[in-house]
Amino acid sequence: MKFFDLVNLILYNLSRRKGRVALTAVGVVIGTAAVVVLVSLAVGLQKNATNQLWGINDLTSIEVYQGYSSSSSGGVSVRMMGGGGGGDDGINYLTPKAIQSIAAIPNVKQVITEDYLQTGADIVYGKLHAYGNIMGVDTPDLANMGLEADQGVTTLDKGTAIIGGWVPNYFYDPKARPNDPPVTPPDLLGQSLKFVLTKYDSEGNPTTKTLNIKIVGVLKETRGQSDGSIYMRLDDITALNEWARGTRINRNKEGYSMLLVKASDTQSVLDIADTINNMGFQASTPQSTVQSINSFFMVLQVIFGGVGAIALLVAAIGIANTMTMAILERTKEIGLMKAIGAKNKDIMSIFLGEAAGIGFVGGLGGVILGWGSSALLNVVALSYFASQASSGSGSMPTMATSTPFWLPFFALAFATIIGFFSGLYPAMRAASLVPVAALKYE
Repeated sequence: MKFFDLVNLILYNLSRRKGRVALTAVGVVIGTAAVVVLVSLAVGLQKNATNQLWGINDLTSIEVYQGYSSSSSGGVSVRMMGGGGGGDDGINYLTPKAIQSIAAIPNVKQVITEDYLQTGADIVYGKLHAYGNIMGVDTPDLANMGLEADQGVTTLDKGTAIIGGWVPNYFYDPKARPNDPPVTPPDLLGQSLKFVLTKYDSEGNPTTKTLNIKIVGVLKETRGQSDGSIYMRLDDITALNEWARGTRINRNKEGYSMLLVKASDTQSVLDIADTINNMGFQASTPQSTVQSINSFFMVLQVIFGGVGAIALLVAAIGIANTMTMAILERTKEIGLMKAIGAKNKDIMSIFLGEAAGIGFVGGLGGVILGWGSSALLNVVALSYFASQASSGSGSMPTMATSTPFWLPFFALAFATIIGFFSGLYPAMRAASLVPVAALKYE
């Protein structure tokens, strides 16, 4: 039997029993729609969770801090496999030798050293004062750290600084009265700020040092540490820390506060972080958080999809029942087809095609219903979230459901396959009928 003849015969047979086919396909529609809606809900929850993560902006970055061996206080046990940073006090410092070892790890693209200002600083702009996390970085361009400028540039020179997007909000008027309006965040780009540093001697006597620092850039918001930070050159911060301590800093003994390690790609991040941890340091990366969340929601997608698949399996029983009844009604027709030369495989192809056709029609209706229900659920849920956010109940989620492009095709194919296998037993039974007995069937 030719393929197009087979298709025309299948369509004709299905059209003869429109009511029964429609009722059988309803079960497939419900099951397929359930799969689409539930998996879309799980995907939407996953995307919403990752979008709401605080400070997840660069998945190729790894923050590295000094490690502690089992001999240090507190009983913290960290394996130390070399790297050149181990001290007599049990602390594994981020010394230049340790940095070289980390930079030699495969797929490490760049290592940027960072250090914090270790003394108090009052930031003054006119009559306004502020505070901030002042840190030095050993890179001429903050773009190497994955940061972008909202205003100005990302390059640092001597006597300049780049601020995070939230820093202007930190300014306040120390002489403001209780009824005065809130301070308007100043536009600091291109302005010179006074950094008033204070240190104390052994008797508690203060000594101040005033610097004029020009703001050359304001960073885009990342919802991370950089939003409230003020970046300067590492050499400038090192000189200020040495002034505050009154002694020179020996990096071979004390190391640096932290490192920012950049991986060549996101696939290498976790392996690099594990290697650094095994060297005795503390490495943390947003990638591990995202991977944990994705693993959880992947399991959730499988569970939700399994619940919808149960409804499809129930619909498969309906397809099998419909095809079995069709055999009883068309026994003489099957016998006549065999009498004029139809082979067993032709009979099986007809019944399997009809069963798969019911699955396909039901799957197509289920995909349309499921996609529409997901979109409607998204609109209703976001309206509810918006009302909650307006009442001060927190930030608004970005989505409730999200239908990935592959899901409708997968659901349609799955429904068709379910239909095909549901018709396997009835098709084999029809093909095994003896022509003479079939023609005599009443």
